[in-house]
Amino acid sequence: MASAARDLRSRSGRTPPVDGNLARSLDWEVRERELRHAGETPRRREAAQERPKVRSLPKVQLRQAQRVSVLAVLSAAVVAALAVLVLLNYIQLTVLSSGVVELREELKALEKENVILTTQYEQMYDLATVKAAAEAAGMAKPSSSQVYYVDISGGDTAVVHRQQEKGLLDGLLDSLHHGIYAVVEYFD
Repeated sequence: MASAARDLRSRSGRTPPVDGNLARSLDWEVRERELRHAGETPRRREAAQERPKVRSLPKVQLRQAQRVSVLAVLSAAVVAALAVLVLLNYIQLTVLSSGVVELREELKALEKENVILTTQYEQMYDLATVKAAAEAAGMAKPSSSQVYYVDISGGDTAVVHRQQEKGLLDGLLDSLHHGIYAVVEYFD
């Protein structure tokens, strides 16, 4: 049987026989392998699997430990400190921005209140409203007998009375009083 399969292969080369169409069947290589090994005793694969495979690792050359530069440590610390400062500044910026938003909202509310209060103020000092309030309180325009005119066409004059001159004792007491007052003012 093996020789028949070999003869079939030798006549056609590597191509399998055609089964009515020119397409190869999908299991062609499997059948070829079975034909090549036909008549051989099956190999035991379990024996190969039971034997542990030992593999040797190549020797790894280790580098000596390198010393860390003090300058590198300091620069890393400075960079970390600057990063923290940037984050803190962003936090402050956020707080200030939220404060600005709150103040703008408060400004809008105060502007609305200003419009309302200005309107009330203008209504309060409306001449018709003032006249009505005055008449309700019993006020009336003054009559001609209640009006007095002052004539100042004669010029301005003033009379100054001189005080008597103080004696020596009064002058000393006044200067002592002013001195004490100045010291007390200085220390307050």
